[in-house]
Amino acid sequence: MITKQTITKTVRQDRKAQIRRLSAQFPRLIEWSEEDGSFVGSAPPLVSQCCHGKTEAAVATQLAVIVDDLVQDVLDGKMPAPKAEPGKTYSGKFVVRIPMALHKKIALKAQARGKSLNQYVAEVLTQT
Repeated sequence: MITKQTITKTVRQDRKAQIRRLSAQFPRLIEWSEEDGSFVGSAPPLVSQCCHGKTEAAVATQLAVIVDDLVQDVLDGKMPAPKAEPGKTYSGKFVVRIPMALHKKIALKAQARGKSLNQYVAEVLTQT
C-alpha cells in the first residue's frame, strides 16, 4: 500500500539525489594557506574560499556539505545559478602581462638554471 509518507520519503530521496548529481558538477579546490595555517576549500564558480581545516579530508567533508546546501539554494530560487562551465578544457597556455623588469629577472633566473623561461615558470607555479 502506498501511503503519503512513502511518497514524501521518495520525493525527498529524489531531491537529495538531484542535489548530489548537480553538486558533483562543481570542481572542488583544496589548498594549503600559509596565512591561515590550514587547508582552505572552495568550489568555483559556486563559492570562493568558504571553509578551512587541519586536513584535506576535513575540508573536503565541509566543502561537500556547503556545495550541497548552495545547490539546494539555487534549486529553491534563493540564489542565482552560477555560470556553468561543464567539460571546460584547458589548453595549457595563457598570457600574463608583467613589468619588463620582472620579465628580465625571471628570464635571467631561468637562464642561470639552464632552463627555458617556460620551463622555469611552470616549475615555479607547480611549487605554489
